[in-house]
Amino acid sequence: QVQLVESGGGLVQAGGSLRLSCAASGRSFSRAAMGWFRLQPGKGREFVAVISWSGASTYYADAVKGRFTISRDNAKDTLYLQMNSLKPEDTAVYYCSAAMSSEWPKGPYDIDYWGQGTQVTVSS
Repeated sequence: QVQLVESGGGLVQAGGSLRLSCAASGRSFSRAAMGWFRLQPGKGREFVAVISWSGASTYYADAVKGRFTISRDNAKDTLYLQMNSLKPEDTAVYYCSAAMSSEWPKGPYDIDYWGQGTQVTVSS
């Protein structure tokens, strides 16, 4: 059974940091492009960041650029999101995703799997 399991969410004060992890299991994700999305109260799911299978290419939403860093460890089949300088508007449920056949950035990021999400709450 293929699973993506996020962890590392929690409550943090504005200006603080958190590191989210996404552990993949059930098959190898070392050749999959992977990414993070978030769902904020009253809004649709929003793109946060994406990383190519090798880690050589990354792309960020303008709202998080310069504050968040996406990375991966293919030996551990784990995706990370380092979040610094957190703001109250970063409060959301964060989801990891995987696109098994995607050649992103050479092609579209077509998602095959989603995690269950982890809550991040930033207090002012």
